[in-house]
Amino acid sequence: MRFLLYVMAIAALTGVAAADTNVTGKWSGSFNVIGPNGETKDGTALLVLKQDGSAITGSVGPDEGEQHAITKGKIEGGKITLEAADGQMAITFNLVVNGDRITGEANAVGEGREMRAKLDVTRGK
Repeated sequence: MRFLLYVMAIAALTGVAAADTNVTGKWSGSFNVIGPNGETKDGTALLVLKQDGSAITGSVGPDEGEQHAITKGKIEGGKITLEAADGQMAITFNLVVNGDRITGEANAVGEGREMRAKLDVTRGK
């Protein structure tokens, strides 16, 4: 019985911590594309996010001059999922927020090709 109460208390505290997470703001860093043969191409990433409850809107792109609207976004606990489009490519992001850092992967499909990338951004000051 004590163990059950302990588990419930930790779950409640974890829920409070997750509810306090707010990713609204500008996040910048690296976007490293991994090609089909394992070759990599380094790039930059800029996420402009607006959180309202568990819903996330905003835009993603390499910089201020090229941003693409987030068509679907949500945060559950520390996990973020985003969907956006870059021309004919549909991009899905599976990310994790840890304080002022977001890391994860992006997968793009379209124009007869698939790409994946690693994303690592930090919140702007």
